[in-house]
Amino acid sequence: MRNLMLETKEIAALFNLIDDPDEEVYSTVSQRITDFGTNIIPNLENLWENTLREDVQERIEILIHKLHYSDLVNDIAQWNSSAYNDLLFGALLVSKFQYPELQTTPVLQEIEKIRRNVWLELNSFLTPLEQANVITSIIYNYYNLKGAEITYANPDDFLLHKVLQTKKGNTLSNGVLYLVLAALLDIPVKAINVPKHFVLAYFKKDYDAAVHKGNPQQYIQFYVDATTGQPFSHKDIELYFKRISVPIASFYFRPISNKRIIQMLVEELAKCFMAPKVQYKQEELLKLAALLD
Repeated sequence: MRNLMLETKEIAALFNLIDDPDEEVYSTVSQRITDFGTNIIPNLENLWENTLREDVQERIEILIHKLHYSDLVNDIAQWNSSAYNDLLFGALLVSKFQYPELQTTPVLQEIEKIRRNVWLELNSFLTPLEQANVITSIIYNYYNLKGAEITYANPDDFLLHKVLQTKKGNTLSNGVLYLVLAALLDIPVKAINVPKHFVLAYFKKDYDAAVHKGNPQQYIQFYVDATTGQPFSHKDIELYFKRISVPIASFYFRPISNKRIIQMLVEELAKCFMAPKVQYKQEELLKLAALLD
């Protein structure tokens, strides 16, 4: 249900100036409108519905976006400073950049359904590789998730709730889903720093990055390609480093924090908005990424 519309003479006067051709006047007007916060959105939506001019509708859309963005900045800052940076919650905040009205309950229910399907197939006698095969079988075969190359033509490929709806994501969004499920099932899977690729690593159960200061690679049992869910070996990863002509170093095998994963997701999503008309979105996303430093 919509919020009740705010009604003041000032709002009526500001709305009369939304179509002002003078950029300076419009800049002042838009700043004053955004000062009202998200409570003014129903008024803007009403104005949009009763406006025939496309250029004015476009200005209204940008104003609504700015208001939602301002709220998102606060939410990301709170998530960033929280004691535990929950990966699922962080990914849903990224989705809200494009879909500010997103209802998270259906997403959480869908993830719980997948988690339960995986959990029913797991037991304590399975080896880590067998566990990985169960997760892959449920997500990519039974659930039918498809993996696509990273392209920047479709922002939805980076957004977790859209990946669940369309059953198609790229290495980053599919990887986030895999990591979320692994965390819910208490399976020690982490994303690692492998260059030009989002790789997941199955660590030994007792591995603790804060305690074990040596080369993390010795605690990794095998790797998973996040795009397809297929496991691969230490030998495969060595061949990959050889192919891209990068010397292997322990740095590449360190687990990436949830904060860094969300930052990567935001940085990659920003590349979808290169066109001049939407470049303001790219700038906004890069500001969000900077908040996570």
